[in-house]
Amino acid sequence: MTTKEADSRVYNRKIKPRQSSDNSSSAGNHDEVVEEDARQWERCTEKIKIKVMEQVQDQLNEILDRVLTESVQSLSNTQSTVNGKTKNISSSRSQRMDDGKVFMARASLLDELFEISHIRTIYHMFIAVLIIFFLSTLAVDYIDQGRLVLEFDLLFYAFGKLGTVTVAWAIMFSYTLSVPYYTLLFWGSLYHKVPSKMGLSLGMGLILYLIQTWILGVFPIYVVVHHQLPPASRFIVILEQIRFLMKTYSFLRETAPVIMKNAPKEGENHRFPTFSSYLYFLFCPTLIYKESYPRNRHIRWNYVGITLGMILGCLFYGYFILVRLCMPVFRTQTNVPFSKRTMVLAIFHSILPGIMLLLLCFFAFLHCWLNLFGELLRFADRMFYKDWWNSTSFANYYRTWNIVVHDWLYYYGYRDFLWLSNRKFRTAAMLSVFIVSAVVHEYALTMGFGFFYPVMFLLFAVFGVAFNFTMTDKRQSPVCNIIMWVCLFIGQGVQVCLYCQEWYAQIYCPRTGNSFWELVMPRSWSCSYQR
Repeated sequence: MTTKEADSRVYNRKIKPRQSSDNSSSAGNHDEVVEEDARQWERCTEKIKIKVMEQVQDQLNEILDRVLTESVQSLSNTQSTVNGKTKNISSSRSQRMDDGKVFMARASLLDELFEISHIRTIYHMFIAVLIIFFLSTLAVDYIDQGRLVLEFDLLFYAFGKLGTVTVAWAIMFSYTLSVPYYTLLFWGSLYHKVPSKMGLSLGMGLILYLIQTWILGVFPIYVVVHHQLPPASRFIVILEQIRFLMKTYSFLRETAPVIMKNAPKEGENHRFPTFSSYLYFLFCPTLIYKESYPRNRHIRWNYVGITLGMILGCLFYGYFILVRLCMPVFRTQTNVPFSKRTMVLAIFHSILPGIMLLLLCFFAFLHCWLNLFGELLRFADRMFYKDWWNSTSFANYYRTWNIVVHDWLYYYGYRDFLWLSNRKFRTAAMLSVFIVSAVVHEYALTMGFGFFYPVMFLLFAVFGVAFNFTMTDKRQSPVCNIIMWVCLFIGQGVQVCLYCQEWYAQIYCPRTGNSFWELVMPRSWSCSYQR
């Protein structure tokens, strides 16, 4: 007998008792073995699935990149002959794309990102901070007053006089719904019949301009000033005023050229935009008028409920930021002389609440509010913003922060300026858009806060323009993204600091007269107040 055979017999003798022992206990461990095998099989299939998806994604990316590259090259090299002249197809296509905004069904970026567990965790962290604000407010109130107090007096004050706001909004909405639409119908029905088309257009335009100046111009300002509305109510009236003006202009700008170009044939009726499409446009979350938009098949009522809850959460979030981080600091600054040190410390203290308010306004309005109306109206194009947080230039940040307003400024400001100047003076067109946007922003803040302090205008029209031309899209380094965020942090800190100081200066050092300099000079520059 060889050594190998002996070892084999010894091995067999060792295995047999263990096999018999396993057979005797197999009935008890059978379930555990099956569960373990199932878990291993599930992990194996999950790994295979991930690998397959990665391979498919890589192959699709390669195919799409190759197809897009080939198509761009073919379009750039292909020319068509029209009336003996060569015409570049790519330029004609870009000209067709300039005809107007193209709407398509797409979800908001944050809705897609929230499907990723890592991004959803960041959202949960913000909810946790809201809970901490809530608990800290309860704790402070219990320590100071010996009982649990949770009064939202600031919210009740900010949204006061809602009855006056509702009446003012109803008047502005009734005008916007009826007068521009029926004025367009009346003008369009006569345009191709009267010999003096220019005189008709100028006359109707002047009448509409005068009426609109009173209803959508003077009337909201009168309501805000005469009734002394609180801040949030002021912003509702003024922002709705701006929205109605922008929507009215878009409706007339999109429909009037079509009526002018398409003269009805004999026996045919005029083709005007339908009243239902105009009514839908007044509520849908876009400022660009189209006869029809891509629509979803049904309303997701659970999405509507969740979005409403997020809007209410953002409202209380803003309340806690102001009450816990802003009011205790600026309200208690009594008899503090102005100095560089106190100003710098106040600005840096305001950076945290400032950037939180910026993110809160973005999430509450550009994501929640617009998606709420989009869902209720089955509006399918939800690209209200892009990934502005990844911007490495301020030019890209301005384009992606608010797509809704940017589209209006681009099509009716920048592009029309180029059309009037025969596609010259692009820099002047860009500067004009910046100035208009800065003026409108400053107007909204001035009317909303009730005092003139052009901090937003200076940051937007001066520093914003400078950064727009210095930090261009050519810079793609992550360092540029860091610089952009640093500038946003400092800018928000400056705004929160200066506006809060001016707010309390207006309260404790009211104006003594109504002269021009009394109205435009900030009270915080000369006020040393004491509660």
